[in-house]
Amino acid sequence: MKQGRSALLTGLAVLLAGILYVFILIGCEERSGESGQPVQQAAVSDGAGEPGERRPDTIVGGGDSPKEADKQEAPPPPKFPLTGLTAPQDVQERPVMVMVENSPQARPQTGLDQADLVYEILAEGDITRFAAVYQSRAPKTIGPVRSIRPYYVEIGDGLDAYIVHAGWSQEAMDMLAGRKLSHLDEVYGDGKYYWRDAKRKMPHNLYTSIELIRQGAKDKRFRTDWNGPLLQFASDSPDGLSASPSGQTAAKAVIPYSRGYTVSYRYEAESGTYLRSMNDKPHTDALSGHTLSASNIIIAYAAHRVLDSEGRRRVDVFGPGQGVLLQRGTKKDITWERKEGLIRVYEGGKELGWLPGQTWVQIVPSGTAVRIE
Repeated sequence: MKQGRSALLTGLAVLLAGILYVFILIGCEERSGESGQPVQQAAVSDGAGEPGERRPDTIVGGGDSPKEADKQEAPPPPKFPLTGLTAPQDVQERPVMVMVENSPQARPQTGLDQADLVYEILAEGDITRFAAVYQSRAPKTIGPVRSIRPYYVEIGDGLDAYIVHAGWSQEAMDMLAGRKLSHLDEVYGDGKYYWRDAKRKMPHNLYTSIELIRQGAKDKRFRTDWNGPLLQFASDSPDGLSASPSGQTAAKAVIPYSRGYTVSYRYEAESGTYLRSMNDKPHTDALSGHTLSASNIIIAYAAHRVLDSEGRRRVDVFGPGQGVLLQRGTKKDITWERKEGLIRVYEGGKELGWLPGQTWVQIVPSGTAVRIE
């Protein structure tokens, strides 16, 4: 009896195990496809379609590329505001405008080749003087530095620049003080931001640097953020500004300011710039030896009036007036006008863009016999 009962229990256990095995097989088949292979998991819906629905742009297999519409264009690189050349980062610091002498004893000057903008205008005694504007580069030597006049103050104020000089006319100082402009004056209290070079005679030996100027601005707690004018360059203008690729050929320009101050420019096709001369001799930098050059030359005819026996002048730097734009070996007759703090050029009422690079603005008395060949 015991043996029979044991056999019966063993049989039941085998039967139950078989039934369990059958149920397991049935469950596996229900979770399998007709081929017997597992079904791939459906793509997860992100709200763009029904659950389980694969979006058309879903990457499958790792070898496909996203749709072109999904690609984002890289933002344009930052540029220096006054030259249009590529900058390592956005530029927000104020530019520096330095008054630089141009008497024969001051030549060759230092640092003009590194300026973003250079303005040349007559001062008293039929000499010219430069306002050199720096923002993209920081030369270690700039000069010789000399005194300032009212129309140069207007230029520096329009650019929202730190104004650097050594002396002034009374009207210029009244403007600097009355408008509370940020300026450094070597003659009255700011001498530690300048030095004199013993190799030259006074007063033609005063120099400064961008490092010293910015230290002076910090010491005097000048505002550092820039509120100056913005330019559109012809290379990247979104509003249709164009440069001067066409026009009359202009291989050379001669600007006779006065006796001993004849400026000329000769176009160099290899560099795409105009090389500058003074009295038919290359105008070079004292340190680098490089001939001064420019991508854009604006010749602006402006009203000049002598004010006193010293020959001090009043010069119109607002316009509008007539002028010439030299770019890429060609010239265009233009009108100029200062708008939003900067002298700009127009043809047929439309503003012309500047080419990236350095710009020289030659402000000359109306009626000056400029010769362009």
